[in-house]
Amino acid sequence: MGYRAINFSAGPSTLPEEVLKKAAAEMLNYEGTGESVMEMSHRSAEFQKIIDAAEQNLRDLMNIPDDYYVLFLQGGGTLQFSMVPINLLTNSKKADYIITGNWAKKAYEEAQKFGDIRALASSADKNFSYIPKFNKEDIREDVDYVYVCYNNTIYGTHYNEVPDVGDHLLVADMSSCILSEEIDVTKFGLIYAGAQKNIAPAGVTIVIVRKDLVGHAPENTPIYLDYATHAKKGSMYNTPPCYPIYMAGEVFKYLKRIGGVKEMHERDVRKAGKLYDYLDHSEMFTPTVAKEDRSLMNVTFVTGDPELDKKFIAGARERGMLNLAGHRTTGGMRASIYNAMPEEGVDALIAYMKEFEDENK
Repeated sequence: MGYRAINFSAGPSTLPEEVLKKAAAEMLNYEGTGESVMEMSHRSAEFQKIIDAAEQNLRDLMNIPDDYYVLFLQGGGTLQFSMVPINLLTNSKKADYIITGNWAKKAYEEAQKFGDIRALASSADKNFSYIPKFNKEDIREDVDYVYVCYNNTIYGTHYNEVPDVGDHLLVADMSSCILSEEIDVTKFGLIYAGAQKNIAPAGVTIVIVRKDLVGHAPENTPIYLDYATHAKKGSMYNTPPCYPIYMAGEVFKYLKRIGGVKEMHERDVRKAGKLYDYLDHSEMFTPTVAKEDRSLMNVTFVTGDPELDKKFIAGARERGMLNLAGHRTTGGMRASIYNAMPEEGVDALIAYMKEFEDENK
């Protein structure tokens, strides 16, 4: 296949090599149709099979009940910052948000345009290096929902158990951790995920929403921003992002072949465990997140010297390890080791870190 770098990008991110090879083989002629999925009419029987299979395989992987819609939308997680409050602020028009980083903060700020939105808890006091605790009794009694960002891509934090919100509706942005662990979908009213981090190429956003929550948007809601529009049309109200949906579907098939989310989670735990173990014993590199809140997907660390960080990142690139620079707002380093990152990639990173540490004592 030729040269393949080890890509630690936070998104768009690395994809399973066998999926890429299959997509390459089908690029000019998908299953004997004589056309690429990129050229295929979204109204064709062939594409309908692709989107139907993608939905069913995701339902199988996540055990999504029949009383939830699975929608394939556009606009990334960012559009969901608006669609969630527009569609769910239907009674008290109140919601409580947990602020664990930039994306939760942006969602919180956008939601304020549509109702009475409160920051229930925040970890901004320590640069979002931990998941803030709250008691369910602290949630306002009449809120329409409670919102969390389940995995913090920038800062490397993660909810390692479902937050207890009592009888309140829980909404979660799972863009950077979906399909990396088994979750009980029924504990959430709505889950969404921009697919470009842990599923597919950029362009499709997956929304899993309980059916009784759909159909209550205000009458003046722009038609595209109403979940009911997409639910009624099977995600085909307008031309969907056909190729990313196809790629997502192929990733779902791949996950099922290797043993599903349970097997994937075991691999993710093993990969992240190796990297954190090295960081915890290193005399040069320091992890930046509280141990109990560490992400399996995004591992953040620093040397304590910005110039040394730059030298490390440059050396990694020379060795074919790409996109290790931390987010522009944080600096340092970030290794995004999503589902598709092979364990060998993590091993290569650790070997380079040991070499770098020895040479720069």
